[in-house]
Amino acid sequence: MSTKTTDADSWRLALAGDPEAFASVFDRHHHRVFRHSIALVPTLDDAKDVVAVTFLEAWRKRASVRFVDDSLLPWLLVTATHAAQNITRSARRYRDLLDRVPPSADVPDPADGLDDGPAVAALGSLSRGHQEVVTLCIIEGLPLAEAARVLRLPLGTVKSRLHFAKKALAAELGARDRHHPTPLTEAFEGTQP
Repeated sequence: MSTKTTDADSWRLALAGDPEAFASVFDRHHHRVFRHSIALVPTLDDAKDVVAVTFLEAWRKRASVRFVDDSLLPWLLVTATHAAQNITRSARRYRDLLDRVPPSADVPDPADGLDDGPAVAALGSLSRGHQEVVTLCIIEGLPLAEAARVLRLPLGTVKSRLHFAKKALAAELGARDRHHPTPLTEAFEGTQP
């Protein structure tokens, strides 16, 4: 015949340094504390917070918790009620504060005023396959054989795509960027016929 371990028994073991004893009290009551908390707070996440705060308070006040018929549950439920009130009050204060903040003026995003530039626009005009080869071989500096392995293409296909992409980009960028060369246009120098 086995005797049931009470919360008070587990608590004495926990105070003596047995971490499993505190875990057993948590395992025994956390579902009940959670169910109690759901009715007191607006969201499930808040209810989970209440459970965490309740057991944290139980450990913080471990020398002064009260047992009713060797059960810690009544103390946990009262503590959960107080924690739920605090969490709800805190959330309400936060919402009230946000309501008092004046709405911000519509400030345009500085990035919206930036142009991608001719090199990015020219790269965007290529097909996806050609963009991948340019990105790997020119921008990232991978050798042709490595790019072919990454793309799972024959080496000859990578070479022809790179050749075509260089010609297309050089034609697209040629007249526009003669006065202001970019690293991308410099990479294509000498590719025009």
